[in-house]
Amino acid sequence: MKKIAIGVIGGGYMGKAHSVAAKCVSAAMELNAQVTLGGVSASSPQSAARYAQLYGAERAYDSALDLINSDAIDAIVIASPQDTHLEYVKACAAAGKPVLCEKPMGRSLQEAKAIADAARSVVNLVAYNYVNTPATAYAKQLIDEGAIGDITWFRGEHNEDFGVDERFSLWRLKGEANGTLGDLAPHMVQCAQALCGEITSLVADVKCRAEVRGQNIDPEANDDQAQMMCQFANGANGFISFSRVAHGRKMGYAYEIHGTEGSIKFDQEDQNALWLYQRDESANGGFRKILAGPLHGEYRYFCQGPGHGTGFQDLIIIEQANFIRAILGEQPACPSFDDGVNVIRVIDAMRESYKHSRWVNLT
Repeated sequence: MKKIAIGVIGGGYMGKAHSVAAKCVSAAMELNAQVTLGGVSASSPQSAARYAQLYGAERAYDSALDLINSDAIDAIVIASPQDTHLEYVKACAAAGKPVLCEKPMGRSLQEAKAIADAARSVVNLVAYNYVNTPATAYAKQLIDEGAIGDITWFRGEHNEDFGVDERFSLWRLKGEANGTLGDLAPHMVQCAQALCGEITSLVADVKCRAEVRGQNIDPEANDDQAQMMCQFANGANGFISFSRVAHGRKMGYAYEIHGTEGSIKFDQEDQNALWLYQRDESANGGFRKILAGPLHGEYRYFCQGPGHGTGFQDLIIIEQANFIRAILGEQPACPSFDDGVNVIRVIDAMRESYKHSRWVNLT
């Protein structure tokens, strides 16, 4: 059995999630590989040593480049700030190491393209984990099977309220990559394109809501909320919105998809349920609730009982399993860095649309 030692760059929120995944992904996902947490690096050698001890890594590395270039590390997970991604991806490519990079890949469309180009010689995957939710995987299956006919309309949102908290991190107010368009919006844009196909045109509005935030007004603050109308390559149209100051929403990643023969709706705050309506069920009066179970996505690796549920950490484990399977050549890397570029292309078009108050074509 092939042995794959994962090196994780970053020990914070996502660094921990990926470290935990590396420790258990082989057993949980029944992989044809023995995956280990070979090492971690962080913002300082002292932090790396602390994280290595906490997470059970085989070694702490003094720097990310030391970890990437180590002969003891076979593949890399980048869970460090966005301004480091290009440098580390280039180093991974030079070392011939497969790389999984947290979203957003880059701070701009130009940087995202540079990251994708740099990684063409190695397996690469961008970390849009919510698409791995078993209920969303089942939604994709239903759409592909024609259960709701041809898609005619998509409504998506990613609304949270961390921006109204007095402990709101001030660094989030600086730079395009840290605003709602850089942080929350890419998740739902990726979802829309994964389920409905390429977005071809859009018109957007963007707002800074200092009066809602839990901080003093900052005239240089980045965006708090945004929305767009869009059109897809298949002729469907849609409406997508994002906010980090939406009171009461903790994980408001939700969508509704209409088709010629039915509709699907989903809310990540109730992530183990999918709602389906089909034309021939009209006598039932509305949507029926489908509880996620072993037949949906990768659910079966975590529980054999429908309705028992999966959680956030499970999605990271599934994501890392997809990375390992791509390394083994068992499946394509998806979403790839090219998919990540397509997401940021939409975000870039939203900024352009808002700046010039007009529709923007992406084709």
